[in-house]
Amino acid sequence: MHETDEEITDLQRLLDASIGRANGHLTGIVDDQHRLDARQLVTELTGMKVLVLATVTAAGEPRTSCVDGHFRHGRWLFGTSPTAIKAKHMLARPAVSATYVDGERIGVFTHGTAHVVSEGPEFEDHNAYFTEYYGSDPQTWDGPGVVYATIEPSWMVAYAAEAASFPAE
Repeated sequence: MHETDEEITDLQRLLDASIGRANGHLTGIVDDQHRLDARQLVTELTGMKVLVLATVTAAGEPRTSCVDGHFRHGRWLFGTSPTAIKAKHMLARPAVSATYVDGERIGVFTHGTAHVVSEGPEFEDHNAYFTEYYGSDPQTWDGPGVVYATIEPSWMVAYAAEAASFPAE
């Protein structure tokens, strides 16, 4: 868990506001018994989670791919090649969606804005995190290096089949 108390409070506000804007179809599925709170969510999202990331082409067409998602400070963080189409999409059109699903056990659905960094203090922080996590510097891996992206969430819902069974910390 990488979140401060303030970040957990902000995440809870986002979760509450998001479900508050949801329609009856969604709230019929993600009701009070099937919704994770912020503390449960950050505890569950420790480590790497495979995310399905959706970006948008110049023609407005959606494209999905998978990334190694890491939940840090209440936001998804991931790396990709600077030559990847998804990187080009995010730089030109930063609106993205990301989904993490573990069978029917849990689903986390996020819409927001991608923030791509390829240098500077934020980049160095992300690179240090990934170097520690993976045991080697991603910038030394084959290819042109890695850029990092975070998703600034504007909407997020966290479903769990049995939310009461998820620990809060």
